[in-house]
Amino acid sequence: MNARSRQTPLHARHRAAGARMVDFAGWDMPLHYGSQLREHEQVRTACGVFDVSHMGLVDVFGPGAEAFLRYLLANDVTRLSDGEALYSCMLEHSGGVLDDLIVYRLQAKRFRCVVNAACRDADLDWMLAQADGYEIQIELRDDLGLLAVQGPRAEGILAGLLESDVGDGLRGLKPFACLERGDWLLGRTGYTGEDGFEVALPAAQIAGLWQGLMDAGVAPCGLGARDSLRLEAGMHLYGQDMDRSTSPLISRLGWTVAWQPRERGFVGREALLAEREAGRTRNLHGLVLEERGMLRHGQQVTLANGRTGHITSGGFSPALQCSIALARLPEPPGDRVSVDLRGRSAPARVVRPPFVRHGRVMLGKH
Repeated sequence: MNARSRQTPLHARHRAAGARMVDFAGWDMPLHYGSQLREHEQVRTACGVFDVSHMGLVDVFGPGAEAFLRYLLANDVTRLSDGEALYSCMLEHSGGVLDDLIVYRLQAKRFRCVVNAACRDADLDWMLAQADGYEIQIELRDDLGLLAVQGPRAEGILAGLLESDVGDGLRGLKPFACLERGDWLLGRTGYTGEDGFEVALPAAQIAGLWQGLMDAGVAPCGLGARDSLRLEAGMHLYGQDMDRSTSPLISRLGWTVAWQPRERGFVGREALLAEREAGRTRNLHGLVLEERGMLRHGQQVTLANGRTGHITSGGFSPALQCSIALARLPEPPGDRVSVDLRGRSAPARVVRPPFVRHGRVMLGKH
């Protein structure tokens, strides 16, 4: 562990449980607790819990909160009613992605953004820099922790650990809806392609919920399973599948850009309009390797016409029992490509993500 690494409130429990710890974005985090594959399968078939307290929880509140977030984000928070959430990119004026995040509308003048660990400090600086003229306050909630309880049994197990009124509310919660009770916020969101919840709660109370989940037979899961699950689900990883050099339009995230109403100005809108009018020349596609080998970030992909792209995320898929990847490729990519695996050309099939969703293999044509 780097001596300067940050620690979540559950750090001692991870070490006591025998987790293999690694540095991630300056945080000492569990990679796995003995078997990444077993943790992956637990989430797909039953229930697993991830300590994601390294993520940034940023509250935006005040009379100008809604107007500020309408300007800050490519998606439109006025689509939300109280107790709802959406996924959005936060852009530079050039259209590049500064971060992707989930924003919860708690009340008309109060929102919470969940940002990536690697971006939390830069995101906060950016948000503060854009806040001039808006009557708002922006607060990084380092007093809170965050657990992701994921899998087909997540609802029943989590609801059973909570007071009856909260548990009943949890059972009726729709995807991308949230329930606030005191300092707790429970959202039906996640990063695995399975049903589940992300629970923000005071750091002093997180160990109690964690232990309750352990006692209920929930598997503790680390960053390794989190990555393989999100890759199978076709979900993006900031810094690999998109970053400041790429826009949502070439990252299969065009659906997160709210173009209407036309009069809504948001950071990056003009750059995206110009890019859209010029026509998309690249996009993210899924790849399935058709022979033995491993697809990895950075590998070159060659289309049948000789044009090239590259893999942004890759790894082994337990569900497909082969290697899969997301790759940014010239349009149109065709049905088959070849990937350079350390000097060896290997064939891969082009598919439309996701690869797996709710435990089912889903390999659609691109």
